[in-house]
Amino acid sequence: MKIVILTMFATLMLSSSGCIYSNFRVPMSTDFRNTKTVDKMGKSSSHSVAWIAAWGDAGLQAAAKEGDLETLEYVDYQFINVIFGLYMSRKTIVYGN
Repeated sequence: MKIVILTMFATLMLSSSGCIYSNFRVPMSTDFRNTKTVDKMGKSSSHSVAWIAAWGDAGLQAAAKEGDLETLEYVDYQFINVIFGLYMSRKTIVYGN
């Protein structure tokens, strides 16, 4: 019975802390007082699998090029992590004109 309770507790702790899966989006800046409303958006991303292979370009320039942006107003980052980093993804989302 102790092992079952311990296993359930460990599973709950791992899944609630984001070790099994996490997906969150954060802004690059928190100063939004002078943020303009924009019409365009561009995205770029990078990925890695099993801590062995990685590919992609999650840079600002790649995202701006993808969205055909000349001026960047603000940026968000999105991170995905699955099973202690077995799969990871980072996405850069830029907004501008």
